[in-house]
Amino acid sequence: MFNSLTGTITGKYPNTVYIDTYGIEWDIYVPDSALEKLPPVGQVGKVYTWLNHTDKLMQLYGFATKEERALFFDLLKVDGIGAKGAIRILSNISGPQLLDALDSGNIAELERIPGLGKKTAAKMMLALKGKLTLEEATADHSGTAGSLNPFGDVIASLANMGYDKKDCGLTIDRLYRELSADSSFNEKSKADKEDLLFRRALVELVQ
Repeated sequence: MFNSLTGTITGKYPNTVYIDTYGIEWDIYVPDSALEKLPPVGQVGKVYTWLNHTDKLMQLYGFATKEERALFFDLLKVDGIGAKGAIRILSNISGPQLLDALDSGNIAELERIPGLGKKTAAKMMLALKGKLTLEEATADHSGTAGSLNPFGDVIASLANMGYDKKDCGLTIDRLYRELSADSSFNEKSKADKEDLLFRRALVELVQ
């Protein structure tokens, strides 16, 4: 029914983005990772969508890229993971990092995702290992500095200093999840976030 919506971004909140299209403001449920990839409030952006329509509710889900939406659909195939569960997973682990964990059989990495128990993590491994449709992650199997990571420039800067590209990506992903729990971090500009992440990652990588 809806493939995408293009309009002015009017609000960005945890797991929510508002977008105005010719006077209609849409309330779209998104993974937090998408918030960094979408343009700032006041600018025009494009959100790839999926409408979940049941007898009890109608909810529009949105994604910054087609690849992110494809990964969402893959997660829905796993028994026990509903739409909101898939959004929660995408909010806490990047697509490339998820692909890397599945391909390497690193179930412990999956179990660290908030709200994801051991049984569901095992189901994910069984259902998705080697079967993901995330094209961008497949193209950059290093799992770190692909275009799905909103801090690819930070990762590239660290890698240019001689640090392992994969380690840089995993460190940035983890630090971003940890810092995002602090509201003061979420209020910072992207440039300030990048600066803080760069400095924190550098401290860890030199150890």
